Amino acid sequence: MAWKQQLVSWLKMMLPALGGFGVFLSAFVDSSFVPLPLVTDLLLMELCIRHPLRMPYYGALAAVGSLAGCIWIYWLARKGGEAYYRKTQGHSPGTIRRFVQDYPMACVFLPAVAPFPVPFKPFVIAQGVFQVPFGTFVVGTLLGRGLLFFGEGFLAARYGAAAKDYLMNQKWTAVGVVLGLVVLFLVIRRLPALRRTEYSQTD
Repeated sequence: MAWKQQLVSWLKMMLPALGGFGVFLSAFVDSSFVPLPLVTDLLLMELCIRHPLRMPYYGALAAVGSLAGCIWIYWLARKGGEAYYRKTQGHSPGTIRRFVQDYPMACVFLPAVAPFPVPFKPFVIAQGVFQVPFGTFVVGTLLGRGLLFFGEGFLAARYGAAAKDYLMNQKWTAVGVVLGLVVLFLVIRRLPALRRTEYSQTD
């Protein structure tokens, strides 16, 4: 839609002048109403390059802003059910449903911590549709988003503009990070079963 493109262009011009509040507002809008791919990330990194000592402040604002936007979408999805998911995503939940129902904390944390271009909002909608407990949703989202934004802020404060260039050209790295997290989660999930097997064999 033309109005969305105009809004995104306007936000890209306005947000940098707002400093920390711009980071919060960008993260909120991106996680709720209008997708702003990489806008929050690059704005956060630019501010951390200019003011390295304020990195925790900017990272916290980005994480809280993203959480606030996600809460908005979570409650809309919770009330709208699967019809809301199909309306916003254009297809049925499919395998996401099983993942959300079987591993609620993992389905919240892993998408939240995954860097661009891994999709995030479809999982937030699914978490609301399939009623992940609100406490689990808040904790998992805040931990994941916090880790992501603090990581980006640290890299920007440490390496400067090179960190921004890396962020925009690291698609395969993002995929590798997600796969690594999934493998780690599966290993952790399997450890109790493996230990029980070992104990039964020794007995």
